[in-house]
Amino acid sequence: MKKNKPIIIFLIKFFATYFILSGIYSFYLHKTQEKSDVFSCAPITKQVAEHTSIFSNFFGFESYVEQNENELSMKFFLNDRHVVSIVEGCSSISIIILFLSFIIAFSGSTKDTIFFGIFGALTIYLINLLRILIFAVLLQKYPQFEYLLHNLVFPVMIYGYVFILWIIWVKYFSHYKELKNVKN
Repeated sequence: MKKNKPIIIFLIKFFATYFILSGIYSFYLHKTQEKSDVFSCAPITKQVAEHTSIFSNFFGFESYVEQNENELSMKFFLNDRHVVSIVEGCSSISIIILFLSFIIAFSGSTKDTIFFGIFGALTIYLINLLRILIFAVLLQKYPQFEYLLHNLVFPVMIYGYVFILWIIWVKYFSHYKELKNVKN
C-alpha cells in the first residue's frame, strides 16, 4: 500500500480538482445560457467567438460573429460566409480544467503551480483561438475535409499542446523529480 501511495494521492487530487472545477463550470453554464424562445450562449462562448474574429481580422481575414437564433452557438462568418458554428465545447474551458487538474495533482511549489497554471491556461486559450481560425479558413477552402479537420487534426493540435505542457510540468516543475531523487 505504501508503494502505491503517490499514485493514490495523485488520483484523489486529480479527480477532486477535476470534479470541483467541472462542477463550477457546469453551474456557470446553467446560469448564463438561455435555451428558451431566444437562444443565448454563455459569455465565455461569445468571448471565444469574438476573440477569434479579432484574431482573424488581425491576420487579414474579414470576419464577424453573431448569436445563432436556433441553437446555443455563435455563427462565425469569414468573408461574409457562415463557415463554422462556435459552441460551448469550442471554448477550451474543459481542456483548461483537465490541464489544471493534472498540474495540481502532480503538484509543484505553490508559486510554480500558480504561474504555470496561468501560463498554461492563457496559452491553451490562444492556441484554441488559432485552431478555430485555421479550421474556419481551411473549411472555407476544403469543405469536403470537415470531418477529418474537426475530429482528427484539430483535436490533436490542442491536446498535443496540453500534453507538451504536462511533460514540461512534470520534468521541470513538479515534485516528481524530488520523489525520483529520493528513491535513488
